[in-house]
Amino acid sequence: MFPTLPRPTLIAHRGASAHAPENTLAAFELALKHNADAIELDAKLTADGHVIVIHDQTVERTTDGEGRVGSLTLEALKELDAGSFFDIAFKGERLPTLDEVFAAVGQRTIINVELTNYASLTDDLPGKVCELVKRHRLESRVLFSSFNPLALIRAHRRLPQVPIGLLAFPGSKGALARSWLGSIIPHQTLNPELGDVTPRLIERVHHSGRRVFVYTVNQPADMRRLFDAGVDGIFTDDPLLARQTLAEAV
Repeated sequence: MFPTLPRPTLIAHRGASAHAPENTLAAFELALKHNADAIELDAKLTADGHVIVIHDQTVERTTDGEGRVGSLTLEALKELDAGSFFDIAFKGERLPTLDEVFAAVGQRTIINVELTNYASLTDDLPGKVCELVKRHRLESRVLFSSFNPLALIRAHRRLPQVPIGLLAFPGSKGALARSWLGSIIPHQTLNPELGDVTPRLIERVHHSGRRVFVYTVNQPADMRRLFDAGVDGIFTDDPLLARQTLAEAV
């Protein structure tokens, strides 16, 4: 996969989430219209074991419902409005399952699946996601990422051919992931927070044969700085702005 990805790779963070409700099919479709090279989404398990696409552990911020995602069934989650929080024009947009996302855009883009089982570190999210990847034959079109090393290890064992992105927490909390100790976890990309990225970090990661994908980059000045520094990709809420900024930088 990596040889086919442009440098820098523009990855739509939760879809084109600056212009559409995050982690919805509307946001993913818009990201493709805005010429994103890839999309990123957040996956976690419902109470009845389905893989749903939503970032938070609870539904309050991005839907009209209440409760923890892991305590709600797929049927209950599907009743929620996941668009009106962003704009009334998106009223009625539903939370998609990963299965639905794969069916809708899996053959048209690269998908970075963040394994977000942070409240249940050892659940079967990695296994369920890998099953869906195989069912849709997307082994060459997905990446896995996570702050949870256990999830990454389990996903790698199931699908060793799928690239792994090690997410590093900002600041001192992510120091180990950004250091040589991070190599204990098999990964092909280091995904640090914008504020932690320096030319020295990029050089060291490149020397190890890995790529640097930076989150979350929404300001043109930051984009230009990272492009000049030689980062391999950025996660951005606004792939249209990123594409324009990159064109101006060339």
